[in-house]
Amino acid sequence: MGLGRRFRAVATAYVGMALLAAGAAVAQERQVPQSQDQMLLSFAPVVQSAAPAVVNIFTKRKVAQRNVLSPLFNDPFFKRFFGDQFGGQTRERLQSSLGSGVIVSPDGVIVTNHHVIKGSHEITVVLPDRREFPAELVLSDERTDLAILRIDPRGEVLPVIELRDSNDIEVGDLVLALGNPFGVGQTVTSGIVSALARTHVGIADFSFFIQTDAAINPGNSGGALVTMDGKLIGINTAIFSSGGGGSIGIGFAIPSNMVRTVIQGAETGRLVRAWTGFVGQNLTAELAEGLRLSRPGGVVVNRIFDGGPADLAGLETGDVILSVNGQDVFDAESLQFRVATQPIGGDAEIEVSRDGERLALAMPLTEPPEVPARNEILLEGTHPLAGAVVASLSPALAEELDRPGAWDGVIIVRVLRGSPAHRVRFRTGDILLAVGDQEVSESTELDAQLRDQTGSEALQVTFSRDGQRRSVTFQ
Repeated sequence: MGLGRRFRAVATAYVGMALLAAGAAVAQERQVPQSQDQMLLSFAPVVQSAAPAVVNIFTKRKVAQRNVLSPLFNDPFFKRFFGDQFGGQTRERLQSSLGSGVIVSPDGVIVTNHHVIKGSHEITVVLPDRREFPAELVLSDERTDLAILRIDPRGEVLPVIELRDSNDIEVGDLVLALGNPFGVGQTVTSGIVSALARTHVGIADFSFFIQTDAAINPGNSGGALVTMDGKLIGINTAIFSSGGGGSIGIGFAIPSNMVRTVIQGAETGRLVRAWTGFVGQNLTAELAEGLRLSRPGGVVVNRIFDGGPADLAGLETGDVILSVNGQDVFDAESLQFRVATQPIGGDAEIEVSRDGERLALAMPLTEPPEVPARNEILLEGTHPLAGAVVASLSPALAEELDRPGAWDGVIIVRVLRGSPAHRVRFRTGDILLAVGDQEVSESTELDAQLRDQTGSEALQVTFSRDGQRRSVTFQ
């Protein structure tokens, strides 16, 4: 038997035994290679197991394009006086884009990134064997940058990749990234887990990523990050690039535990996440010293919603949350992730530091209530807020809009262009708190108060913008 064939035989036997022992992978000790033979082992069995479930996703979206009659019409000075009336006709064209996806159910459920299919007019899924299927968008969640598609396999059982608990992995574990970079066809790159719980990446609201040095390039988005037991540990999402657009060894994947939550939301038709019912801030070195803690890291509770999960658990203002279900909490983003990936209905074990002592509290995992009902209303009349579309704030709406702690008041969800509200520069996201000396808590109440104020000499509106309270009087 030739030397190369011997190495491959050894590799196949070794990886095959690893696959059989996958159920005990967590309990096994991780070991570095002990010999040259071990360093020459092949990833082929893992790839053969996972690759059939990694698909290509082709999308088409409608894009408006203006046919410019002359470059002069694009000049800002010219547009200032004549607008767009001489800019030519606007026509729609189809723009194509490419991404990857992972089959997670044998009946055709596929996970990909939200940004891969955003605004798509048509979605086509291409399997590794080149078969093509039209895809239906089941759910798309911008906050996690995940989307769920479904294809009709026409009675055939499709290959899948099983999800693994992303809390099990450690820095240094080997991983493979599968996808279709640059449209060249399915490729595989290998690397290790470089870091866990990466927050402040700026990719999605739920910023909590697995970092890997396995090459992730354009077109890999939505592809699979798998471990050596052939299970899905994350969905490849983004890279850190120096400007050339290619991989430089810093890639990010959404952990499988968040992926599982979004899949469950697609199955029930309603994506609901548990919430904490409090507002906190990151524990800095200065705060840690003042609270007699040995190191920074954790979340300080600043404000608690009456009757919410934190209140029911017995949390108090000034408590420092250190872990959730035994998983360390480093900042507000990691706390949000730990709670959001827990199923509704149970309890989460919260470890807190209070006055120098550590306590274990049970926090109920409930969905945020929509009380009061949002009652979205277009404000009309002769007042400065006419043309603003407003809704009553509640914990549910605050979570939906990613406005933690915005539990009271009426929020502007949209401003009609050219309306009085637009002309006086009210913005989407402004929270209206009072009209005159009367506080407002519901949209219908605000509408009635504004109608009563019509014709008065002056109108004072108190609102919050970017966390700052403001008051403006309109004559």
